[in-house]
Amino acid sequence: MVLSMATSIFSNLFSFILPAFLIFFLLLHSSKSCYAFQEEMTTLGTKDLRHSHILQISSLLPSTVCNSSTKVINRKSSLQVIHKRGPCFQSNQDRANAPSHAEILRQDQTRVDSIHSRLSMNFMEEIDAVTLPTKRGISVGTGNYLVTVRFGTPTKKYALIFDTGSHFTWTQCEPCAGFCHDQVEPIFNPSKSKSYANISCRAATCNQISAEGMQQGCSSSTCLYGISYGDSSSSLGFLAKEKLTISSSDVFPSYLFGCGQQNQFLSGNRVAGLIGLGRGKFSFVSQTAKKYNKIFSHCFPSDDSSFGYLSFGKTKLPKEIKFTPMPKSFQSTPFYGLDIIGINVDGHRVPIKSSVFETAGAIIDSGTVITRLPPTAYAQLKSAFQKRMTKYPRAPALSILDTCYDFSGSEVVKTPAISIVFNGGVEVDIDFSGIYYVRNVSQACLAFAKNKDARDVAIFGNFQQKTYEVIYDDVKGRVGFAPGGCR
Repeated sequence: MVLSMATSIFSNLFSFILPAFLIFFLLLHSSKSCYAFQEEMTTLGTKDLRHSHILQISSLLPSTVCNSSTKVINRKSSLQVIHKRGPCFQSNQDRANAPSHAEILRQDQTRVDSIHSRLSMNFMEEIDAVTLPTKRGISVGTGNYLVTVRFGTPTKKYALIFDTGSHFTWTQCEPCAGFCHDQVEPIFNPSKSKSYANISCRAATCNQISAEGMQQGCSSSTCLYGISYGDSSSSLGFLAKEKLTISSSDVFPSYLFGCGQQNQFLSGNRVAGLIGLGRGKFSFVSQTAKKYNKIFSHCFPSDDSSFGYLSFGKTKLPKEIKFTPMPKSFQSTPFYGLDIIGINVDGHRVPIKSSVFETAGAIIDSGTVITRLPPTAYAQLKSAFQKRMTKYPRAPALSILDTCYDFSGSEVVKTPAISIVFNGGVEVDIDFSGIYYVRNVSQACLAFAKNKDARDVAIFGNFQQKTYEVIYDDVKGRVGFAPGGCR
């Protein structure tokens, strides 16, 4: 009877390597400080080597083999991070059915549009679940990075997209009363877990669902949640508590999550669900605050064939780390704010008025791929970059990316370094892997894009965060950046 009623509710709610002599020659005759990329790309770590990059063309192309040498994580409370479309997760069949670059960028723009729409509202404001717009939530977008966690007793592994812009965790559950999409591992079966329990409609926790921007309902006495995203992804099911295991010493026996009975992800998302690391009462960060004190960090590798990490709690901070304060303007949202104060190209400050960045502010987001800048700031960055790239022929635009180059006639490429300067004098030198979005060697595009309106918030995307350990400390209200966090 409960299952039948739930199904009815579901239906209603959601209808190079260079020869040694060539390297030596280039380093001796370059008029500016630079560094060479050989077998792997590395982060610029010293200020006298950040004005330009030199690399072999073949290093621009993605690897089809998982780099297992990057798997070791020497931290207690950590999870391995892998790219959803990389060889460490996908099968050959998955890659054959992967979305085009144009589609990936379209999905990224959908996420950005939904973030801008969300921030134009008061997100934490209580709303009537009956009138909740179907596409109110932010888009899952490309959902690039995954972690594997364990649910239940006995524990079972599940791959989840992790998202600093989302505040709720859910996974697909049997018996899939509505619909479940294809996923890599068997779908979680709550009837086979000794530690699973549904939340009652009478519980105060159930009443918090609508206050957190989700849909709330009941099936008999069992609390139902509904969460929808701007790209038509969604999950609807039972609000429940279950044992969540991060490691043998990091176990949370009563973790609140969504046991999804009717779920929809964009095609190609063969993951079990999503883990929300944003702000909010249901977020992982809030639910584990007593143990981790609202501190976590992540590192995205330079290449999709390598491993990064997601760590929780206090750890020994890298010597190179620098913190920038989070602005208070985003405290009532799921997002973590930043104050951008400038951009450098080739070691020179781009002439952008401070008011350009102050108009709407900025956030950092693990789910947005390409960094978005105010229109005026992007125009100035684009101009400064193009002036230093005149020796290379231009290539056609690729979706939202309009500054593209054809490197097919070159063996090596020299490109200006780019750095973003945040409040407090924190300068983040973008790793070379975060400067170009590469379709192929004849179409490599500057991996920045402009917002549609000067009033739209700027977004520091995951492409530009590559190889940095990014540390979030929500109690002290700061974000830290340490170069060389991973390869």
